[in-house]
Amino acid sequence: MATVTFEKARRWYPGAAAPAVPGMELEIGDGEFMVLVGPSGCGKSTTLRMLAGLEEVDEGRILIDDRDITHVPPKDRDIAMVFQNYALYPHMTVAENMGFALKMAKVSGAERQKRVEEAARLLGLTDYLERKPKALSGGQRQRVAMGRAIVRNPQVFCMDEPLSNLDAKMRVQTRTDIARLQADLGVTTVYVTHDQIEAMTMGDRVAVMDEGIIQQVDTPLRLYDKPANLFVAGFIGSPQMNLLAATAADGVARVGTYDVPLGVAAGRPFAGDVTIGVRPEAWRLVGPGEGLPVHVSVVEELGADGYVYGTCDVAGTPTNVVVRVAARTAAGRGEVIHVTTDPAHVHVFDTGTGERLSD
Repeated sequence: MATVTFEKARRWYPGAAAPAVPGMELEIGDGEFMVLVGPSGCGKSTTLRMLAGLEEVDEGRILIDDRDITHVPPKDRDIAMVFQNYALYPHMTVAENMGFALKMAKVSGAERQKRVEEAARLLGLTDYLERKPKALSGGQRQRVAMGRAIVRNPQVFCMDEPLSNLDAKMRVQTRTDIARLQADLGVTTVYVTHDQIEAMTMGDRVAVMDEGIIQQVDTPLRLYDKPANLFVAGFIGSPQMNLLAATAADGVARVGTYDVPLGVAAGRPFAGDVTIGVRPEAWRLVGPGEGLPVHVSVVEELGADGYVYGTCDVAGTPTNVVVRVAARTAAGRGEVIHVTTDPAHVHVFDTGTGERLSD
């Protein structure tokens, strides 16, 4: 186990107008499961590959514990990588794939077999050790790739979107397996994904990235409850937070003709243009003539609950609104519902800078 530290680590690809990662500053604790999440092209995979030694670091440093590994060859970093595409040898059995790195490291046959069997037991692969990859499902292949990393007993696991090739059901099961396995092994893990649900359900902490810069790093619940800016507010949460342009004055934020009470949510009085955020589950239905009118476009019935998607006209401009409702709540396409919320559930952001204003 080990700590990982990025000190202003920069990667600028030749010919690019701007660096992919301008200067990464991040500390990852011993045994921590850190998730890097963000949209495609935000620099998260580049950051991971810099740690693994697969991308050069143009400026700054990367340390594992107190050891500077910035320019150390990948094979000497004591890092195990799990890729998106499994990268298994098709002509080798599961056991041979898992033990290949140990064979190259001249580990004895008996020790190799012991480590492979132990990893197979942890991953539920004991009955598949003599099979070839083509005889396995996608989830099983990914577990073989995990086993190949585990047998090396590395200081750090690097995982680059390892679940993106799996179907939805297998993805849920495998992410549970990975989280459980990481907790059991206690190995420091850096995990890259564009799926914020994966990030929220797996990470001890999550670093939300945009354009190579960390926007916020925190626990999943803190990211959800206290997003630092509009980008994080809009990215974390499924469906995402409702973000509405408003004008703040006298303790309320006016959205069209509807006043959203700010109260203690704002912490102090505000004036001028702001953006307010309300999670879909924070809305509650009220009677006609009350609250914010929402013209229903789509209703998603999910069994236990549902989501109403609609628009409200703010200064003549339709604004999308999502409302979580109880199961089988009567609302149909083309209807108008009215919603309100409580001051404690209102997030307030500076429209110009995007920064959070509320407590």
